[in-house]
Amino acid sequence: MNSKGSYISIPNPHIAEMEEDVLYHVALGTKSHDLPAMFGDVKFVCIGGSASRMQQLAQHMAQELGINIPAGMALTNMGKGKARYAMYKTGPVLAVSHGMGVPSMSILLHELFKLLHHARCIDVTIFRIGTSGGIALPAGSVVVTEEALSPLLEPIFEQVVLGKVVRRPAKLDQKLVADLLACHKADDGFQLTSGRTMCTHDFYEGQARLDGAFCEYTQEDKTQYLQMLHEHCVRNIEMEASAFAAMCHQVNIPGAVVCVTLLDRLQGDQVDIQPEEYQEWQQRPIKIVTRLIRKKLGLE
Repeated sequence: MNSKGSYISIPNPHIAEMEEDVLYHVALGTKSHDLPAMFGDVKFVCIGGSASRMQQLAQHMAQELGINIPAGMALTNMGKGKARYAMYKTGPVLAVSHGMGVPSMSILLHELFKLLHHARCIDVTIFRIGTSGGIALPAGSVVVTEEALSPLLEPIFEQVVLGKVVRRPAKLDQKLVADLLACHKADDGFQLTSGRTMCTHDFYEGQARLDGAFCEYTQEDKTQYLQMLHEHCVRNIEMEASAFAAMCHQVNIPGAVVCVTLLDRLQGDQVDIQPEEYQEWQQRPIKIVTRLIRKKLGLE
């Protein structure tokens, strides 16, 4: 249990018995690196799908937190050439890419939670910042997830362990949801809302798209399904939220999911956005999370 003011702990007694813990996918280890010295001051972790988005986040965070990068130097990907994921650190903020979908993200979270534990971090908050498909929302809207749902619309994440299905509650920190919503400004130029997020196993059939390599349902089937989701207060669809919520809850670290919608799924399936617009939309959830981090650090 991680109570306020205590070091991050993880519910695995075997870790304490290990002579060395190699965090293979992030190219770090308890013997090869001084993890408390490198990461002990981390208070906020931001994870997102792409390495480029996390680099942009780290650069934006450095500016917003007033962290000066000396002339001739730049932010460095701490895992470059060795790790599966890109990792950047700007003061108390760690930004890490997680790839696409639950399998890739869950590997990162296991090693990230162990990293925070070994580094003896205190009072950490974690955000997943990403993209999604909206339901009855204008493209470019930002959704803060109130509740993460499985494809069967249950607030549960299912994992097969030792050949048996383990069901874990997908719970998110509701105070964090309220705090993020309070960071919206009237002149932001985009809608910020909260609602349920459905987490699926894939991008095409699992999200009722008609444009995959195969499709065994009709346009009418798809429309009825998406309307049903909307009636159940689902506001967006992505591929990580339920696992993220369940894993954060399991280690008792406050977590939030903040995603921009790239399209309204009731209007179509294909993501067709100009590069400049896509870059600006990706910055929208980053702006909201940055404002909250600045507030928590006493900078505004």
